Amino acid sequence: MSKPSVAVIMGGTSFERDFSLKSGKLVCDLLEASGHEVMPLDADSNLVDTLRSEKPDVAFVTIHGAGGEDGSVPSLLEFLRIPYVGSRPPVCRASWNKSDIPFVMRRAYGPEESVAIWPAEVVLPASAFRDLGAAKALDLVADRIGSGFPLAVKPACGGSAMGVSKVEEEGELGEAIMAALAFDDSVIIQEWVDGVELSVAVIGEPGDAQVLPPVEIHMTEGLYDTSSRIDPMCVEHFCPVRPESLSADGEVADSCRSEIERAALEVFEAFGCRDMARVDMIWDGAAARILDLKVFPGLTDTSLVPMAVSAAGIDMADLLDEMVACAYERGC
Repeated sequence: MSKPSVAVIMGGTSFERDFSLKSGKLVCDLLEASGHEVMPLDADSNLVDTLRSEKPDVAFVTIHGAGGEDGSVPSLLEFLRIPYVGSRPPVCRASWNKSDIPFVMRRAYGPEESVAIWPAEVVLPASAFRDLGAAKALDLVADRIGSGFPLAVKPACGGSAMGVSKVEEEGELGEAIMAALAFDDSVIIQEWVDGVELSVAVIGEPGDAQVLPPVEIHMTEGLYDTSSRIDPMCVEHFCPVRPESLSADGEVADSCRSEIERAALEVFEAFGCRDMARVDMIWDGAAARILDLKVFPGLTDTSLVPMAVSAAGIDMADLLDEMVACAYERGC
C-alpha cells in the first residue's frame, strides 16, 4: 500500500521565513526518504489553488511565526478538509501570544496545582505608546513588575528571539520597546530570570504524550538572540541537560529534571497540543519559569527538537513518518 502524499507547507511572509524554509526542506527530505510523494509548497497566494488541484492526502506545516503559529494555515487546511500534522487552530491562537500562557495554565490547573510558573510581566500594545502616552510612565515599570532591573523586553508574539533585549536600566527601556514593536503590535516587559535555559520538546497527543530529553542552552558569550542561536562560537547545546547544571547532588539533579519535564508536559496538556511542540523555560534553581510555547518548532539541522529526538533514541524520519500516518488516520 502506498504511503500518503504530503504537502509540506513552509515559508510564508513572517519574519521567520528563512528558518521555515530550512525546516521545510529537512521535512521534505526525510519524508521522501520514507517513501512519501512530497509537494514542497510556499505559503503564498497560490497555496489554495495548488492544494485544491493537487489534493494531497496530508499537509505538514513547517511555518514558524505568523501564518502558521497564529493558526492561519491550520484554519485554512481544516476549511479545505485536508488532514495535517500539528496543533489545531484554537491551540495555535491561544499559544501565539506569550502573555496568555499564565491565563491558560491557571484555567487548566488553578493557582497552585502546576509546577510550571512564569516571570512577572507588564504587557502593553503599540497603541498605548502611539495614542495614549505610555512612554511617559516607563519610570513605573520596574515597580509594577517588582523585580527591579535587569528586565527582558520582547514582542508578545513571534519567535527566534527576534526583537528581544536585556535592559539593564530605565534609560534603555524606550529603545528596547521600539525594537520589540518592530516585530509585533504588543510588547512584553518581563522580570529577568537567571538560571539554566532549557528547551523541552513534547510529542504525541494529549493524554498520551512523551517528553523528550531537555536541551540545555549554554551561552559562551552574549544573549541568546537570533544571531547567536546559529553561531557555534556563541552557544553550546547539551542534550539531555547536564545534571551538574541543575545540582551538584545527583539525586537532586534527577528530581529537578523530573520537575522540568513535568512542567513541559503540563503546558502541552493545558493547551491541548498535538503531534509536536516545544516549551522554552528557565530553571531558576527551584522552579521551571515558562517563557514560550512553540506549536510549530524549528526542524532544521541545527534546531533543538531534532537534537532532543536524537537524544531520545528516536529516528527523525521514522517520527515524521508516524506523524503523517496519524494525521491521515484521524482525518480532518
